[in-house]
Amino acid sequence: MGDVRMRLQEAVDRLVEDGTERGIQVAVYRHGELVADVVAGTADPGSGRPVTSGTLFYNFSIGKGAASAVAHVLAERGLFTYDTPVAELWPEFAAHGKGGVTVRHVLTHSAGLPGVPPGTTVEDLCDWDRMCAGLAGAELWWEPGTRVGYHAYSFGYLIGEIVRRATGKPISQVLREEVTGPLGVADELYFGVPESEHHRLARLEDAEGTAEMMGSLPPDLPMFRAGGPQLWPCAALGNRTDVLTADIPAGGKTTARAIARMYAAMIGEVDGVRLISPGRLKEVSSTAAEGVDAVFGNESRWGLGFGLGRPDVTKEVPGAFGMSGAGGSHAYADTATGMTLAVTKNRLSLDFSTVNQINELVLGPDA
Repeated sequence: MGDVRMRLQEAVDRLVEDGTERGIQVAVYRHGELVADVVAGTADPGSGRPVTSGTLFYNFSIGKGAASAVAHVLAERGLFTYDTPVAELWPEFAAHGKGGVTVRHVLTHSAGLPGVPPGTTVEDLCDWDRMCAGLAGAELWWEPGTRVGYHAYSFGYLIGEIVRRATGKPISQVLREEVTGPLGVADELYFGVPESEHHRLARLEDAEGTAEMMGSLPPDLPMFRAGGPQLWPCAALGNRTDVLTADIPAGGKTTARAIARMYAAMIGEVDGVRLISPGRLKEVSSTAAEGVDAVFGNESRWGLGFGLGRPDVTKEVPGAFGMSGAGGSHAYADTATGMTLAVTKNRLSLDFSTVNQINELVLGPDA
């Protein structure tokens, strides 16, 4: 794997030099061992601070993978099952006919609650109780389990409140106690980052053309009904102190090596830690829901809490599961090869071309 590490370093250096990326991390685990951890570029152009392996990046929906991992660890311990009604743990949630929504529906983005309450502000996103009360009082967009539609923000609050009701603890605490602490990365994978650690965060920037693209979209798109333009992932949102500090488990602040290590401990053992059993892993990484996404209109296929396949291919890749982040980051595991890979970066691109290049270097052009 030394050759792969060298090729990856050359690739990230080139991506920074040609202006494609500002700062970037790539980490690869294989069969529980870290085989590559490469970085390049600048974490904060204002100060010139360089990216290191310990730099934290806000990678938006990559954090959904960590929220799902917490849920699976708790299911492994018997605190609930995937078919437990959410209202059994969270009675207020049953309002407006939502009593049939199960944990499985939430994990597969088929619960019928893809949107946050109308008029939600960024300040509201940072208020846990307000967001959960709004979702408990919301009406379904569709009958649970009959459609799939990306639950961009609501996913994190729904999973987080399920975890809180089952354990009596905030999901950020359970993440530390059950996942990142045992794996030794409690200071590298967060939902909300303590302000004392904000100096370690990379500063985000939007790729050229992002504002023009967003301005060209019709305002009546379902994705804007799910969350208004003011909530769309962008550098201005991701650099806010309140957003960086708040627990918003639909997103995560992480290093590449930390999230890759978490996936490695889901598919196997890492330094004596395995998060879920082989039987549960098979269920997690198998198709649980699929169809045309009711919010974004793309074909989608979900395991339990994770998108299936890889972002660089359209063909089915059995055993591959993970989560992408707005801006072109990605982290995933491949049970067939025992490999996990994470790409974190601070220039928010409009595609996944960087991830695609990295995947090809690691897997080969015919993978």
